[in-house]
Amino acid sequence: MPGQRPAARAVVLARGLGTRMRQADPGASLSREQQQAADAGHKAMMPVNGRPFVEYVLSSLADAGLTRIALVVPPDHDLLRGYLRASPPARARVDLVVQPEPVGTANAVVVAEPWTEGEPFLVLNGDNLYPVAALRALAEWHEPAFPAFDADDLVRTSNIPADRIRAFAVTTIDAEGYLAAIVEKPRDLRPEGADYRKEPGDRQAVSMNCWRFDSRIFDACRDVPKSARGEFELPEAVGVAIARGMRIKAIPARGPVLDLSRRADATDVARRLAEVVPVP
Repeated sequence: MPGQRPAARAVVLARGLGTRMRQADPGASLSREQQQAADAGHKAMMPVNGRPFVEYVLSSLADAGLTRIALVVPPDHDLLRGYLRASPPARARVDLVVQPEPVGTANAVVVAEPWTEGEPFLVLNGDNLYPVAALRALAEWHEPAFPAFDADDLVRTSNIPADRIRAFAVTTIDAEGYLAAIVEKPRDLRPEGADYRKEPGDRQAVSMNCWRFDSRIFDACRDVPKSARGEFELPEAVGVAIARGMRIKAIPARGPVLDLSRRADATDVARRLAEVVPVP
């Protein structure tokens, strides 16, 4: 079976339009440079303690042992390309993979298929900073997997409020510890407090859209229909994959996961990373 070896590659989803980041927020206290990045929706280049956020993401991946990293970017990625040329990472090789149209995260994975060269790989959001321990556990695992976060722990340790966490994908994990089902945007689909369990003994966890895959995911990403939001969503493609027999292990994980998807997030993220010196 493909993918039964450690992963050294990671695909970072940095193509989004930054719609939430572009939204005005009178309560957000941003520097002039941060304001410019927010207005442009450039979350990867948002300054955090004088360093672009992408440096922290690349540094955490290098800490976890990932030495080949692809950033999925839009066609107009001059700012990011210029940064990488001026400050090339020392611990990992970073490539830019262009997603021509912003049609969803499943499509972003598809455009990275040639880059993966048949190797197992991680996929993660470019506006989240994940715990190194969770990334390392995925990289060292021997099959498709995802970090299964506890919602209460995320609220305690992260900069993500409870109401936002309730909008993240909810997973059902079977008695053997494998993903049985995933519901994207559950708050939009079911009333708060609804029970997502399928079988007695199943448990739930939050998915933060961080995965370890092998080449079998690409057909699922190509075949997934558009979501209600009109996009090809990776969580829904994962549902297609498990319906076709792919087993995805749930690895228990703890936070913090830092989220930089809105303007108001910048100040708290900077505070939490004040003592961190990224070394990409």
